[in-house]
Amino acid sequence: MKKFKVFIPMFLILLLISGVVKPIITSESISQKVFRLHILANSDSTQDQNLKLLVKDEILKLSCDVFVNAKSVNEAKHIAEENIKAFENVAQKVIEDNGYTYKVSAYTDEEYFNTRKYNGFVMPAGEYSTLKIVIGSGEGHNWWCVMYPSVCISGCTDDFDEIMNDEEKEMLTSSKFVPKFKIIELYESLKNKIMFICQ
Repeated sequence: MKKFKVFIPMFLILLLISGVVKPIITSESISQKVFRLHILANSDSTQDQNLKLLVKDEILKLSCDVFVNAKSVNEAKHIAEENIKAFENVAQKVIEDNGYTYKVSAYTDEEYFNTRKYNGFVMPAGEYSTLKIVIGSGEGHNWWCVMYPSVCISGCTDDFDEIMNDEEKEMLTSSKFVPKFKIIELYESLKNKIMFICQ
């Protein structure tokens, strides 16, 4: 009877761990297969937020041509790095054409994101490779999407189903993972802070 009392808590702990660890592993696998676009507005003023969206539209048009042949997240990152000047020039032209003098900077980065929803997908928290475009001081609300696989580039390659396995696709599209996203976010946030401290 005593052994049985010890077994039940141990079994419940193992059950809890297995229920949490698997989604964490799946979410980390997703973050290693995804290349994101992150655009930061100069400020939260209506004018700056509208300008950010105009920049976004032109960046996506360029991205459709630039990323069409990307076959992996590393290729997507490499392509972005090779075209940094083109991204900056496109954004700068939009800014100047609309009468603003903000400078823009574009670069690739490894960036932590909280859990985010986008067009029927829920991207789990984690560190993602990112093309980052900062308008002016970059202190305004941001806009983001997934560049690879090409979720946010309509009319481009439809490679999402080829890149993600069934478990990853289920996590991105099924509501049953929603309660676990908070646990994943807590884990990824803690991991990110520890890595920052250890640098």
